[in-house]
Amino acid sequence: MEKHEEKLRKGERLCSRRLIDILFGAGGSHAMTAFPLKAVYRLVESNSVSSASEDDVDESKVQVLVSVPKKHFKRAVKRNRVKRQVREAYRKHKSFVMLRVNEYADKQLLIAFIWLSDELADSVTVEQRVSNLLQRIGERI
Repeated sequence: MEKHEEKLRKGERLCSRRLIDILFGAGGSHAMTAFPLKAVYRLVESNSVSSASEDDVDESKVQVLVSVPKKHFKRAVKRNRVKRQVREAYRKHKSFVMLRVNEYADKQLLIAFIWLSDELADSVTVEQRVSNLLQRIGERI
């Protein structure tokens, strides 16, 4: 993978309320866990997704959301650290799912990473877990 493809652009971030509702809405989503992370993902039609978002014209085939509940870390500094670790790990290993999703012409993959632990983890552990989850998602879609 080339260096310019390793960036995490705005279009790759799952921000739209409608897309988040599609991901977590009534059925169709799949979840898997690699402690301390849980990944919820759903493969959707690009037609319905593009009509759902008015703002972002240049959307990516894969969009990602990272959630660290306040219940686990009261301090925003710790929540932001964990989110930064997960985003960095995804940025490095996103090729696992990008190659698979590019095989589908009219599909888009929505992924949410949710932190489950009450403790911080080192970056190497987070990177291994994210890599593991992305490989498993790539095999199942």
